[in-house]
Amino acid sequence: MHFHIIKLRTIKIVAFVLLVCVTLAVNWGGSGALATVFFYKPLRKVPIYCVDTNTKNIAISFDAAWGSDKTEAIIDILKGNDVSATFFLVGMWVDKNEALVKKIDEAGFEIGTHSNLHPDMSKLSKNQMELELTSSVKKIEDITNKKVKVFRAPYGAYNNTLLDTAESLGLKTIQWDVDSLDWKGVSASQICSNILNKVKSGSIILCHNNADHIVEALPSLISTLKACGYNFVKMSDLVYSDNYTIDATGKQIKN
Repeated sequence: MHFHIIKLRTIKIVAFVLLVCVTLAVNWGGSGALATVFFYKPLRKVPIYCVDTNTKNIAISFDAAWGSDKTEAIIDILKGNDVSATFFLVGMWVDKNEALVKKIDEAGFEIGTHSNLHPDMSKLSKNQMELELTSSVKKIEDITNKKVKVFRAPYGAYNNTLLDTAESLGLKTIQWDVDSLDWKGVSASQICSNILNKVKSGSIILCHNNADHIVEALPSLISTLKACGYNFVKMSDLVYSDNYTIDATGKQIKN
């Protein structure tokens, strides 16, 4: 008896839920809306991978999380070739390399945050995300007295919550469309090939400050890209600050 009563109640509850859904579907426009009720997923947002531009501007970036011994050489090569660049620094790297942070800033390069401790931020709570960003930004800004405008997620891992959190803090989340793969320890010539084979107007190039052969690769890479007519700009000078959309591929498009 009790089983039949419970089963009847369950049927009534299911019927009521279905009735509500059908009512919503009718009010919202038919069976398509009913499918939305049951299968709706939030639109997945994407960060900026590249920029739609008529100019031949590109942005080269260097992530710094672990080592530092090649950083001064990179600075010298970039300065010597009049190349703008952006460095994404992890907070714990900043703690250990304050003098280098000052040199990067004084050389005229842009500095963005690459988190504080380099975790997979897509697995963190919103509060933890905020802490990673605000603490790393403060460390950089205390040294440079310049506002941090750009952020790159560790491992390139992100979700909607991370993108929304970064945006709420005034940070644009930057990925890349050209991976040098220098972090794999590939040769200087392979680094150049990896970049030259994919670069285009509006590209964002990913490099690392302590890759094995990045110092060896940079002079040839820079001269070749310049010969092809490309102009190196800071990340915040490449990306649009407002009035834009980002398509499904991560291309930022000016409205």
